[in-house]
Amino acid sequence: MHKVMEDWPTGRIERPHPLVRRLLAPNPSPFTFTGTQTYIVGEGEVAVIDPGPAFPDHVDAVLRAVDGERVAAIMCTHTHRDHSPASRPLAQATGAPIVGCAPLAIEDEGARADEAFDFDYSPDRVLTDEENLDGDGWSLEAVATPGHTSNHLCFALAGTGILFSGDHVMGWSTTVVSPPDGDMALYMASLDKLLERSDLAYYPAHGPAVEDPQAHVRRLIEHRRMRERQILQHVEAGDSLPAMVAVIYREIDRRLHPAAERSVLAHLVDLEARGMVRREGTRWTSNG
Repeated sequence: MHKVMEDWPTGRIERPHPLVRRLLAPNPSPFTFTGTQTYIVGEGEVAVIDPGPAFPDHVDAVLRAVDGERVAAIMCTHTHRDHSPASRPLAQATGAPIVGCAPLAIEDEGARADEAFDFDYSPDRVLTDEENLDGDGWSLEAVATPGHTSNHLCFALAGTGILFSGDHVMGWSTTVVSPPDGDMALYMASLDKLLERSDLAYYPAHGPAVEDPQAHVRRLIEHRRMRERQILQHVEAGDSLPAMVAVIYREIDRRLHPAAERSVLAHLVDLEARGMVRREGTRWTSNG
């Protein structure tokens, strides 16, 4: 069971692992759960992962947490506005380079403000798949996991079994995949990629740590396959996209329905690419 929001300590340093500190940004919402979690890796020389939104209180909390230490890098898993904007004031305050995902600025017709892209993100160094960033006593490996966004990276902390999973795998909800940049086929391939790894825990940007990563990823894959079967049934019944969402997601907060519609659309785009459905204006028709 998830902790209630009041139990999550905004701005307070938590230490889930001897090499890792965590701070929660004050941006809770139906889409971010309790807010964005910023991670600090290392001691003395550190990396800051997913600096979060550029809220002064949060930036100040991160700076207090690393006071007296050298920030070797500010690392971003992707460039949604709840993840990367604080990289700039932190870089200005510390002199640290911004490292991680590639810049990306695309209007994706997303259904929520937190999903909008950070147009001003400008990294000093872009990491490619399996590329490492090393610090004193730690090493982080980039794991390319496109799907939620095309530029999404996870970061694996060598020698610990910890994967900082950003928004690719979260501890409280499934991931929104919003076309055209969000891609369901790539997202599923990235889940399969994680199954080939031997991580012991995921530290996501939202929600609690995932302590059973392999089983959790298998559940996510089966969930998406179940959604696909439901969507195909609705297409065969002649239902519109909004009608599908109203039925499939009838038990969730209606404020989440626009985001859910984006993920259903991502499934439909994937099914179209596989030749299983076709688009006719705003309607979808089965090829089965």
